[in-house]
Amino acid sequence: MAAVSELIKTEKNGTLAFGDYTLPTKAKLDNYDYHGDTLKVKTFKQITKLERNGIFVYESVPGTAVHNFKESEDKVEFDVEGIEDAQITIGLEEGSEYDITINGKPAGKMKTGLGGKISMSVELEGIEKANISVTKNDK
Repeated sequence: MAAVSELIKTEKNGTLAFGDYTLPTKAKLDNYDYHGDTLKVKTFKQITKLERNGIFVYESVPGTAVHNFKESEDKVEFDVEGIEDAQITIGLEEGSEYDITINGKPAGKMKTGLGGKISMSVELEGIEKANISVTKNDK
């Protein structure tokens, strides 16, 4: 894995890849068509942000590279890499509870508020990547 030099792309398996934490200055790409949606990515060493149709989807501080990003009605999954630990925020459904899994290990449950966002700290320093899974808990 590595930073996404195109800033955003559709992978061979149909998932999304975006972000370049190696850039010293901000770069952005607007109007990327992905399954009928318009995506916008902003990325560099300090932050990576993704929007879909003008709505918040993902943000990391500092910047990261995301691979195999896929969303369904009740789940978001992706692999993330960076040179140091990151605070990751994901846009989800308001007022819902989600189970968080990092590298196959349960990392707890979180509820979204009015903005529909959850934030998590992910340890990236010294590892190649982390696999994140966020699943809606209907219980």
